[in-house]
Amino acid sequence: MVGTIITVALFIATPALVIFLCRRVPSLGKIGPIFILYLLGAVIGNTGILPQGHGEIQEALSNVCVPLSIPLLLMSSRINWKSSGKSLLAIGCGFLSALLAVILAYLILGKGMSTPEDPEAGVKLGAMMAGTYTGGTVNMASIQRMLDVDEGTFVIANTADMAVSFVYLMALLGFGIKVFRKILPKGEMEGTDSGEIGDNGIGGKKKGKGLRDGILSVAISGVIVGISYLVATYLDTLSEQDIFMMVFILSVTTLGIAASYLGFPKDKESGSTAGMYLIYIFSMVVSSMADFSQISVEGSARVVGFLSISVFGSLFIHTLLSKLMKIDADTMVITSVSLINSPPFVPVISEAMDNKGVMVTGLTAGIMGYALGNYLGIGIYHLLALL
Repeated sequence: MVGTIITVALFIATPALVIFLCRRVPSLGKIGPIFILYLLGAVIGNTGILPQGHGEIQEALSNVCVPLSIPLLLMSSRINWKSSGKSLLAIGCGFLSALLAVILAYLILGKGMSTPEDPEAGVKLGAMMAGTYTGGTVNMASIQRMLDVDEGTFVIANTADMAVSFVYLMALLGFGIKVFRKILPKGEMEGTDSGEIGDNGIGGKKKGKGLRDGILSVAISGVIVGISYLVATYLDTLSEQDIFMMVFILSVTTLGIAASYLGFPKDKESGSTAGMYLIYIFSMVVSSMADFSQISVEGSARVVGFLSISVFGSLFIHTLLSKLMKIDADTMVITSVSLINSPPFVPVISEAMDNKGVMVTGLTAGIMGYALGNYLGIGIYHLLALL
């Protein structure tokens, strides 16, 4: 019990300390809270200092923070319907980039993975990764069951995916966003007001104000999450496939967008502040869940290489296509993150870019990925089998 309280307090209180330090220390403020929290989470999660049973706490916190934060953040901004065509183009380029990168990874490394026990090992890995990098982990698990991939391979692939995706995300947060903003066209920025939510923390000019509106925003978000959970649970029981996550995220996003058009609460930034603090907690928690010790150089190097080519190859191809199609940097980055890291990371990158306007595009990409990932994964499986 004491260990549980300490673990929860650590994850909830540390972001506040980091935000405070970012405000006081200019060099830390330039790095930003999210990057620092990811580093802290990785250190905490891989040094064995967390008490026994922390896995359940980490999972619970990550499951709570993201669904609550999405409506809070969406309620503080509205969709720019004029950019819907550009968004769909960026999403389409993202899907194509991921699939082409997986095919490239298979041609370079996948063919050499065949064994007498499983001659289709590389093909199956490619199928799982195609589903993962157009959808998410839920698609990886679905394809694993459909193709009867052994548990050992799945664990290695899933762990390697967390490690490679972590490196990818850290590269974006560290320097990638700035680089892409120089390479690709600039888009419309819909950030936050100075002193509200920025790279240096949350809160600012309106200290002590908007508390009532903040509580109201959290209450509305809680209702949205509750309704979405009931709807997803009910529809999941009617389906032969596992559609809970797809329906849940779709419902949370749709109701969050609808709530953004309500006339209340008036101080929407207070809800956005609460939403971003939840994202800060999530950032630290999810990075602490990546167990790098499970990846052995001898047994998993080829898998890590396969995934590295898939992830960074996808990013490279996506950049080329975006340059060709004149897609702006922020739209490309948010789409890529949604497909590679999954929708829960969309608010994280949206905050890091200080551009909430692209968040809906990222969530839309993730929702479409959840819906299409299984089909694309199986399609890639049959394609790779012919190569």
